[in-house]
Amino acid sequence: MNKYILSFDIEEWFHILGVEYLEEVSRWGRLEQRIIKSTERILNLLSKNNIKATFFILGWIAENYPNIVREISSKGHEIGSHSYSHILIYKNNREDFDRDLTKSIDIIQSITNKKICAFRAPGFSINKDTLWAFEILAKREILIDSSIFPAARIHGGIKDVHFDHPFLIKTKYGLIKEFPINMFKFGNFKWPFSGGGYFRLTPSVILIPLWKNSDYIMTYFHPRDFDFDQPLLKGLSVNRKFRSYYGIRGAKKKFNKLLNRFNFVNLSTAEKQIDWDSVPVIDLKEKHDLFNS
Repeated sequence: MNKYILSFDIEEWFHILGVEYLEEVSRWGRLEQRIIKSTERILNLLSKNNIKATFFILGWIAENYPNIVREISSKGHEIGSHSYSHILIYKNNREDFDRDLTKSIDIIQSITNKKICAFRAPGFSINKDTLWAFEILAKREILIDSSIFPAARIHGGIKDVHFDHPFLIKTKYGLIKEFPINMFKFGNFKWPFSGGGYFRLTPSVILIPLWKNSDYIMTYFHPRDFDFDQPLLKGLSVNRKFRSYYGIRGAKKKFNKLLNRFNFVNLSTAEKQIDWDSVPVIDLKEKHDLFNS
């Protein structure tokens, strides 16, 4: 298996989690729209380097900017769902999550005329109390997921999960192939360095050796990670502002180093290279298996 998997979560600059006034979808259309320019910046970089990636697209983005979805698809990239309204899974009940997921899938499929089989939860917010989400994903014919964050984080994560390599999740509707976020581990310390703010926070002198010496890399980037002149959201704490904006100015240069140094593939390509008969299988009926004893 090619160990470097490239993926992007396609959402706007204001889709920063934990900002209460931005959770209302009705507000989004009144804010500055930057998604076309920021996504095309990514597409141009990938075309220049002849790289195909997986794009997890927010249903609201697809609904309002169908042409950018068509452009992503026409360039041969894989498309998955990132939900419709960017609500954390643990803020939903089962019925609301099912409706939100189905809405996003229907919108994206109507634009691309391609079946949507991959999903990533906003904020990696499938936690140990919302494992029921996998039953709904399987019911809606999602075959590949990348929502497990095997460490504690503000908006989700499962700190005790002991897999940070691909594994299978068994549901009553079938199997889901899970591609969790990878971690650098040192004793009990875990550092997720392969995407988002963690990528921006980690200096290149540390980042490159971590990537080189890891045997599995599941990336996750956002258009705003490279949009250095985006507006600054009001009301963020000092800590949150630092995590949300630090390193953006140099992120494109750092990302280019990775593109030039490593060979990337999308999820569907990586999935075909894995011997799934040899990976762990987690049965949701015995969900304690997800955790260290």
